[in-house]
Amino acid sequence: MKINRSFIKGTNWALAGLISMLGFSGCEKNGLDEYGTPNADYTVKGSVVNKEDGKPIEGIRVGYNPETVYGAMYGVMPTPYSPKDYVTTNAKGEFTITENTFPVSDQTMPVYVEDIDGEKNGLFQSDTLQVDFSNANQTKKAKSWYAGEFTVTVNVELNEFKDQ
Repeated sequence: MKINRSFIKGTNWALAGLISMLGFSGCEKNGLDEYGTPNADYTVKGSVVNKEDGKPIEGIRVGYNPETVYGAMYGVMPTPYSPKDYVTTNAKGEFTITENTFPVSDQTMPVYVEDIDGEKNGLFQSDTLQVDFSNANQTKKAKSWYAGEFTVTVNVELNEFKDQ
């Protein structure tokens, strides 16, 4: 059976046009690359202290994985090799971390606190906090697609490992 060459070319052009109209989407992290995507800044600030004596702890890594929010939104578990945004506490044990992401006004976001400097300031147990942004202070005003900045202050007390 002989098929007309112009029919095949026409079908190819039609399929190419249909695919280009529908577009392609990647399977990567859902970022804020698209113009007009609603977004907000979520800031967690506070201090990390020794639970036993209340002294500030320097060199503690504090951060959260923003892909956890996307996973909650789309029902997809974040990959284990996802990079974590983090900061390290200063000499006063203070930290501030900000992430720009989709609005999550009534949702909690996990914040990871872990000792990364070894025995330099003592050994402390890691902790995971669930920071609730539903009652956060709005520290920057909304403008167009930007929903503003929401800030939560937390004080973290870590337990020190004791010699056995």
